[in-house]
Amino acid sequence: MSAFLRARLNLPWSKVKKLVESGQVRVAGQKITDPALRLKLGKRVDVGGYVPTPKGQKPNRAKLKEAPAYDGPMPVLVYSDDSIAVVDKPPGLTTMRHAEEAAEFGERGKHYLPTTLADLLPAMLGRPGKAVRAVHRIDRDTSGLVVFGRTQPAEAHLTEQFKAHTVDRRYLALVRGRPKSGTIESYVVRDRGDGRRGSSSTGDGQRAVTHVKVLEQFTEFALVECRLETGRTHQVRIHLGEAGWPLCGERVYDRPTNGQPWPDASAAKRPMLHAARLGLTHPATSERMTWETPPAEDFKELLGRLRNR
Repeated sequence: MSAFLRARLNLPWSKVKKLVESGQVRVAGQKITDPALRLKLGKRVDVGGYVPTPKGQKPNRAKLKEAPAYDGPMPVLVYSDDSIAVVDKPPGLTTMRHAEEAAEFGERGKHYLPTTLADLLPAMLGRPGKAVRAVHRIDRDTSGLVVFGRTQPAEAHLTEQFKAHTVDRRYLALVRGRPKSGTIESYVVRDRGDGRRGSSSTGDGQRAVTHVKVLEQFTEFALVECRLETGRTHQVRIHLGEAGWPLCGERVYDRPTNGQPWPDASAAKRPMLHAARLGLTHPATSERMTWETPPAEDFKELLGRLRNR
């Protein structure tokens, strides 16, 4: 999707990403919000909100506006030392810049891009000129715990832990339907057959394992805990959605393959997912450390409403 729009509209990668994620792109009449969606031949693509630059002309970079200063909820520094920093990220804040975005704009163009957690963190640590090293990310609309390395050795050590699946990551999720506790295992691909990331029916792709535990069941909603054995992109959202228990507020993985969206009476404004627990081995001391954090206010407000129904 992104490559197609960049070529046709003559826009930078960051603008294409924003265009898709803001819901201004439709494929075959259906709104698309995943920039990584794979297009199929013969599908009609409609775009609103941007006027393409005529072929042969370069985009007028002078018209790009500087990104406004970040004025959303501030992240909370949960733990820091000379090696690592653990942060409670609020929903609505991107964890870090995509490599394509950074390459597109370069160091001098950063002021045109929205602020990320990785941008805010150095000042929070008292070292505004010292970049932190992101080793994993959680979705922009997901809240919760993220760890950063503060040195190259710490970054390498943490990266190996994530690759070995020894990091304890547990998410809280508000879902639709009546889920069952158990393990969901599949092989995740970029296109499951309807243009969305999802599980392959042929066994191709990356192995993904999510352990689901039902904590509270309401009439047509539930609070569940998801423990990640692996960490694939959108893993929890994909597994819960394909099982018929999509997140409250989910708009991408809220349907079976080639099926219709599941009803959502929650009125949630974002996918209700929170990275509640993070456990890892400290890269310098080898001590096993674990942190927990409560969900964001909108998550707690919705949970309260569901309990009172």
